[in-house]
Amino acid sequence: MDTSIRWHDENGLGEYVVKIGFIGLGNMGGGMAANLVKAGHEVHAFDLAEAALAHAVENGCVRAGAAREAVAGVDAVVTMLPAGAHVRQVYAESVTGAAPAGAILIDCSTIDVASAKAVTSTSRLPTMRARKRSGIAVNDRPRRSFRGTRPS
Repeated sequence: MDTSIRWHDENGLGEYVVKIGFIGLGNMGGGMAANLVKAGHEVHAFDLAEAALAHAVENGCVRAGAAREAVAGVDAVVTMLPAGAHVRQVYAESVTGAAPAGAILIDCSTIDVASAKAVTSTSRLPTMRARKRSGIAVNDRPRRSFRGTRPS
């Protein structure tokens, strides 16, 4: 089964490589980032642990010197961090205001509900509930699957 991420242009024609900023390359994040590279995407990776970052680079990721650098000019941002406090800090200091306005933000961390709501509410992007008005940006109900096109 092909599980790669596919973006289509406005007319639903053609596909292109997705540029992804990935923050958090530990036990789960490292493998996720490597699989995105294997699927043909350009992954700009960052982690505070040099060993995890070096392993990601060995797997084909592009090394970012800081989280803000990893999210610059990307189509999507993926975070896979150990706790809600880390997610809040990374979004406040490195994602919000640094990632492009059209980027899709995907947090895969196992965190508390309060932190997830705080990150969503402080983000400049609309939630899935607002997708009919302004496009897909933040999925505030991750138990539901969705399919979308890249926001313009």
